[in-house]
Amino acid sequence: KEEWVARARRIEQSGYSTLLVPDHPAEQLAPVPAILAAAESTSSLRVGSYVFNNDFRHPVMLAKEAATLDVLTGGRFELGPGAGYDRLEYEQCGISYDPAIVRVRRLEEAIQIVKRLFAEEPATFSGNYYTINNLSGFPKPVQQPHPPLLVGGAGKQMLSLAAREAIIVSLGAKALGDGSGLDVTDTTPAATTQKIEWIRQVAGERFNALELNIIVYAVVVTENRSQAAQQLVGRFKATEEQMFTMPHCLIGTPDQMSEDLQERRERYGISYISVFEDSVEAFAPVVARLVGK
Repeated sequence: KEEWVARARRIEQSGYSTLLVPDHPAEQLAPVPAILAAAESTSSLRVGSYVFNNDFRHPVMLAKEAATLDVLTGGRFELGPGAGYDRLEYEQCGISYDPAIVRVRRLEEAIQIVKRLFAEEPATFSGNYYTINNLSGFPKPVQQPHPPLLVGGAGKQMLSLAAREAIIVSLGAKALGDGSGLDVTDTTPAATTQKIEWIRQVAGERFNALELNIIVYAVVVTENRSQAAQQLVGRFKATEEQMFTMPHCLIGTPDQMSEDLQERRERYGISYISVFEDSVEAFAPVVARLVGK
């Protein structure tokens, strides 16, 4: 516990605005109690899920857990549900790994149920995957009409769902068709532009109200950008020059990274940056430079 609490406090003290917790059956703390412990050990840090795998829990219970977290954190919770992508996790848990379109449609129904349970009136829903009858959600979230909803992905179906239902839309790399991981070639400027256009087309008039988030898969703080880029070309299947413009990578000094992020905000409209735990310390000087900008 002490290690997790200390980590949350360091993240807050470093200037980060939000701590997001993943949802995997492997070696990590369970997200709900970890999120609550992080919130209780900090004063202003927002907390959230990135992302609850929809197939690991029923949406009725997800709504209850999310609303409870929002109440117990004093309205600092962000809800991120997802459709799942890792076949191995499903096999390990004995859960059927359905085709992507089925998992996305099931998530869409789950989001409808969660939103209805956040509302004041009793909820009734009948879909292809879930049915609830005259159920009142309790507790009700502090944030109204509900905690900020983060939905992310890379494919057109998932991003269209996000554009319709979420307020935060996260851009990631698409999952490989066999469920064995992520397609690193789906992280280019062209791919990012296409994803944002899909979001824009579906969101319509509400596009300007959306916040665009991106996952940064590689953060390399260095004075020698060229050498660092050369070390990443194999991982991302790109050229050295392409590495410097890849929206999911940051290479260089904190000042160079700050400039890159501001340029990408102008180009893509991305204002919410997520880094992995092993990059938190290295990225902190960039956070300090960008706070308030």
